[in-house]
Amino acid sequence: MALQNRVDPYGTIFRSPARGTMMGNRGGAIHNEAREIVRRYASRRWIARVLEFRGRKRAVMSPGRYTELFFLDEAVALAAGHRPCAECRRERFRAFQNAWQRWKGSAAAPGASEMDVEPHEARIGPRGAKVTYEAELGSVPDGCFVEVAGSSYLVWNGARHLWTPEGYAGKDRLRQGTAVAVLTPRPIAECIRAGYRPAIHVSAANGSAD
Repeated sequence: MALQNRVDPYGTIFRSPARGTMMGNRGGAIHNEAREIVRRYASRRWIARVLEFRGRKRAVMSPGRYTELFFLDEAVALAAGHRPCAECRRERFRAFQNAWQRWKGSAAAPGASEMDVEPHEARIGPRGAKVTYEAELGSVPDGCFVEVAGSSYLVWNGARHLWTPEGYAGKDRLRQGTAVAVLTPRPIAECIRAGYRPAIHVSAANGSAD
């Protein structure tokens, strides 16, 4: 049976044999010795990492080690509330940091801890529910996720792309004036609007928009 270590755009951790293109964690171990998920996060530090870095080898869900989580691509990781890792994705971390600074209009670049506070409040509500907010579909920046009729869609290059664990399964043109629930936490969406461009799975380039 596949481990419960895949993450969808809502931030839900689920089981799937599909492979992701990005790994991440939520600040520590959120699994037990039986490699079962027992809590949603260990700290506010939710990050997105590369699958391979400097030849390091890890046994997935080792006792007492941080829980490895996997995403289809970076857009899914961002929608779930994860930010770029400052070690293995240093260049992308700097780009995210600079976008945050532009969004805030700050004189100095924010530190990692500062960028972990607002997204945490914007991704999980008081009762543990996913936080969303309403916006007009045409105003949502490329790289963000929205919910339409109970399904999650990536907004990308003038179309919305249906997410599945294996990849994006078809797309259609953005319908201007449509109100949608935005899944990507607002602070992260603002960084995307300010110029941060997430890495997108190759399946988003396939097919034509109807």
